[in-house]
Amino acid sequence: MSVVSVFGLGRIHVSLSAKTTQSFSSKPHPVSQLGASVTSKGTRKRLQLQHVPEIETENHQKEIPGFANELVPRGEAPENWEKVLQGIRQMRSSADEHEPVAREEAADNSERRFAVLASSLLSSQTKEHVTRGATQRLRENGLLTAEAMNKADEETIKNLIYPVGFYTRKASNLKKIANICLMMYDGDIPSSIGDLLLLPGVGPKIAHLVMIKGWNNVQGICVDTHVHRICNRLGWVSRSGSKQKTLTPEETRQGLQRWLPKEEWVPINPLLVGFGRSICTPLRPHCGECLVSSFCPSAYKEASSFSNSKKLTLNKKP
Repeated sequence: MSVVSVFGLGRIHVSLSAKTTQSFSSKPHPVSQLGASVTSKGTRKRLQLQHVPEIETENHQKEIPGFANELVPRGEAPENWEKVLQGIRQMRSSADEHEPVAREEAADNSERRFAVLASSLLSSQTKEHVTRGATQRLRENGLLTAEAMNKADEETIKNLIYPVGFYTRKASNLKKIANICLMMYDGDIPSSIGDLLLLPGVGPKIAHLVMIKGWNNVQGICVDTHVHRICNRLGWVSRSGSKQKTLTPEETRQGLQRWLPKEEWVPINPLLVGFGRSICTPLRPHCGECLVSSFCPSAYKEASSFSNSKKLTLNKKP
């Protein structure tokens, strides 16, 4: 019997015989589609599907990060990247460094890891001080464990985490995550990127952050909108086989990991997030204040483009 593997767009087709062909997807399946039962590393139990809540996905496409990276050779590092990082560190040295809100100081146990996961979920599209406040209110009410969260009323959770972004959806997702963690992981959280991505509301950035802060396991770079924007402005990443900008943070993560030394994978996120909030802002970046503008192919271009567009709008007759 011969086996022939063909790598396609997100799917792997394996021909087992002339009469039998099976198709496997490289993307994680929702728990509701895994079969009649699920076996967990934490519990080693077989769970019936009716006990597992329906898993929802956000707008982003959920894929297991790292798969694409295994199919391509390590890329060449961009010129002067070390000087750029040094300059950004110099600019950030006198400012308060951004620290991911998932940092928890409790003992290294399942409760701490669940708190890391919960606070990471809350942090999506939410300012740090708002996320910290919501996390603290959950802690004060004893809801930062899977068991307590699962028992809590969804309306109570929603009121405690307000005004985080999408607080209604996040309250619902927290309940579902707590239930999954209880049934499949004995109250702990998943210990792999693939399993974390199966949780409702968890995308690649949150999954990698939880692996780093929850399990002390660096599997990839946390790429949010700041890191995505800055890496494209600096010309550090591009779409595969072209010089075009990456379209999503996940594309940026894959491109960045092809050349950035692994010892920089953790510090790159807080460094660029702080830089993106103070200097390399989404609109009208402060290129005149930037110490690395001479290395940036986008320097002054976006600021001048915005200024010219504003002038045209003001000069336009009603």
